[in-house]
Amino acid sequence: MTEAGERTGTTRALVVDDERPIRLLMEKELPRAGYLVTCAGSGEEALEQLRAREFDVILLDLKMPGIGGMETLRRIRGSGTTAEVVILTGHPDVDSAINAMKLGAYDYLTKPFKLSELEEVLRRAAERKRLREENTALRRMVAQREPPPIMIGQSPAIASLLATVRRIAPSEASVLIQGESGTGKSLVAKAIHAASPRASGPFLVINCSGFQDPLLESELFGHEKGAFTGATSVKQGLFEVAGSGTLLLDEVGEMSPAMQAKLLQVLDTKELRRVGGTRVHRVDVRIIAATNKDLAQEVRTGRFREDLYYRLNVVSVALPPLRERKEDIPLLIEHFLRQLRVTGQKAKTVSPEAMSSLADYPWPGNVRELANAIERLLILSSGDVIGLEDLPPNIRFPSGSAGGPASLAEMERLHLIRVLGHTKGKKMQAARLLGIDLKTLNSKIKRYNISL
Repeated sequence: MTEAGERTGTTRALVVDDERPIRLLMEKELPRAGYLVTCAGSGEEALEQLRAREFDVILLDLKMPGIGGMETLRRIRGSGTTAEVVILTGHPDVDSAINAMKLGAYDYLTKPFKLSELEEVLRRAAERKRLREENTALRRMVAQREPPPIMIGQSPAIASLLATVRRIAPSEASVLIQGESGTGKSLVAKAIHAASPRASGPFLVINCSGFQDPLLESELFGHEKGAFTGATSVKQGLFEVAGSGTLLLDEVGEMSPAMQAKLLQVLDTKELRRVGGTRVHRVDVRIIAATNKDLAQEVRTGRFREDLYYRLNVVSVALPPLRERKEDIPLLIEHFLRQLRVTGQKAKTVSPEAMSSLADYPWPGNVRELANAIERLLILSSGDVIGLEDLPPNIRFPSGSAGGPASLAEMERLHLIRVLGHTKGKKMQAARLLGIDLKTLNSKIKRYNISL
């Protein structure tokens, strides 16, 4: 194995040929055309080189002792390298060269060949590799700039939310996400990070309600060795670890006044001192804060600092509760039925009457409660179809007691839903079963807001 050093270039070429004169020629001529040349006299040596470094192009002879050129090509393609392979072959081996191209070789040359011809083929192969890598990088960049599907739904509220995320993600502004528990605040924060210029950096989360002040301060700002009992080594805080990424301060409304003051100072100066330390550390992190509280009201009552509120609330995002986007509930249910089904479990569907009750339930725990409910139904329901009888009483009869419907009207509505589900929405057949005419049935469907 040798590497040419007469004149190095930026395109890395691996020449694999058992004929020493060919290798010497390549070591002499290719560097003049801008190649950094490495040579190997066998397939085994070539694979060893590939394990040590990456190449742009590989010039591979088909007729070699040992594992041979075709098997070497198979192993090259299985190694994960992105290098383009150009085959060298004698006149009788053109068919083999064509088969090699089917295995992923870029092109082939027959011996003897002109140096100008070789350089042109290698140039095109290297250009193809460069373009392919640029396309891959571009697709990755586009994927990072576009928010992932953060919330399932087609309601106007979700469309507006996604539009807001796209607008604010490219900025460096702090973001305050407000919404009830279970509405997906952390998912929105992840989407903002993923669509931002900081997407390649870390995305870290801390729940501010889960720590007492000393531990929260250490988690956020770090500590020096010996700063307190148990501090046996230096620890970087999340502000430092997040680096050029994003830090989500979840449940920031639970932070004590003392911690609010310390957080404000770091946000104002972009500097911090670790607990027990004197050295100042510069920080560069985007802050997203989330809370289920009305922070403006917390400011008015004196429980949250006004200056910190304005520092966090440069851009505000309000998440709608699930009860305000009921049209999204069937889509969410279908999503969770697929997502939460355990391996080997048969796919299940939801009957129309059960779907209607699920859509009517107010879901005080929002999407999180819905996901938990669907997971329980997947486990506990015995059939392939989740029916009304499988739902817990509080969902079957949301406005009544746990033992049954609250009114005759509610019982009538549920009976209509069952019959329409039995007839698969065929109203004429349902009317006959109910002993009423079609006009009366249509009136009841409208009165009870039953979806078909």
